[in-house]
Amino acid sequence: MRTSLEEWNLYAARREFREREIDLLKMISEDKITAITGMRGSGKSSLLMMLLQRLLKMGERAAYVNLEDIRMRGSKTALDDVVKWFGYSGYLLLDEITEAHGWESWLLRTHELLRGKLFMVVTSSRSMAPYERLRGRMLVREMYPLSFREFLKFKGLEADYNSGTGRLERALEEYLLYGGLPEVVLSEESMDKVRILSSYFDRIVSEVAGAAGEDAALTQMFSKYVVENPRFTASKCHDFLKDLGFRVGKDTVLKLERVSQESYLFFFIPIFSRSIKDGLKYPRKAYLGDTGFMYAASGSVDMGRLFENAVLLELKRRRPDLSIGYWRNREGLEVDFLLLDESGVERMIQVSYGILRAEKREIKELVSCSEEMGVKEGVIITRGEEGVRNVDGVEIKLIPLWKWLIESPSEY
Repeated sequence: MRTSLEEWNLYAARREFREREIDLLKMISEDKITAITGMRGSGKSSLLMMLLQRLLKMGERAAYVNLEDIRMRGSKTALDDVVKWFGYSGYLLLDEITEAHGWESWLLRTHELLRGKLFMVVTSSRSMAPYERLRGRMLVREMYPLSFREFLKFKGLEADYNSGTGRLERALEEYLLYGGLPEVVLSEESMDKVRILSSYFDRIVSEVAGAAGEDAALTQMFSKYVVENPRFTASKCHDFLKDLGFRVGKDTVLKLERVSQESYLFFFIPIFSRSIKDGLKYPRKAYLGDTGFMYAASGSVDMGRLFENAVLLELKRRRPDLSIGYWRNREGLEVDFLLLDESGVERMIQVSYGILRAEKREIKELVSCSEEMGVKEGVIITRGEEGVRNVDGVEIKLIPLWKWLIESPSEY
């Protein structure tokens, strides 16, 4: 095992990477375990290796360990062996910690014994939310595929208005169609992009099946249903699966919904409305963990849905501290996103791919939402229209998606 550990450490220290818009050193907690979670392929391993290189340049003692290495996966003492090899102080960067035997208990024990001496940064392709014992001892930072700003830098384009509207709009079309997974973005051929996306999608679906303890074929069809249906209800999905001959209960569908979200494959956004008392009766809005999965998994493209999906992912990058819901009233008027903090609604955002045809309805929906929720500002993210409307005391900003995506998060 010592040889494999040294090999990975040398490999990580020598690799070259493209920078992300992430402050690596600010990620590290001084008194807690730092966990970076996110979808497979989103760049967690690269981020950990970049962090190793930064620490080594600063003269710190640090090591990178890939716990998915087949030479370690079968060992029940892999984590103890890593510490024996590395020592009891410095920065230990453990990639895919959940692949190691007894990882949760080991993390808790090691953190208590070596707190302030051994700083641990770990990654996982699964959310850490289900692990109650780690709460209060772990600082979790979620990672998503490349933002549009990062995508442009990977492509050698400037993320500013001087790059030309047409050039940025063309780049946005590619970004929406093939997504932001770094390996996909750096691939030149469209068929290579689709092949890589399909491989990631199938692998994540397989891992969801394993984590849920469900049949692989069932999980595949569940995933196909979510990709093709932006409105998700467990009962309709259950009926779809039953029609295909799967003997499942609704509890199985709910489990797959939960596990697929914990694996960052999908996100399910609930309704939030004071006028609708039983929100559980309403569908969750389903989004993909990467926009490229729509074309790779179904062969179809719905640009309006991809627009909305890109906004959801960017909101999760910019404001991980807020909950996200959608608003709908009994008359069927709807606002795509409400951002919620402990005191209530902070912001309402509408997304429209065809604003010229639907502007009056979009504005009516924001005004109706404002009347119920008490928010006096709204945003409509558009295909190209820009400006400000003041309607019934509500200030509504119209901004093209490409421009909204390249705004600095601090300007949001």
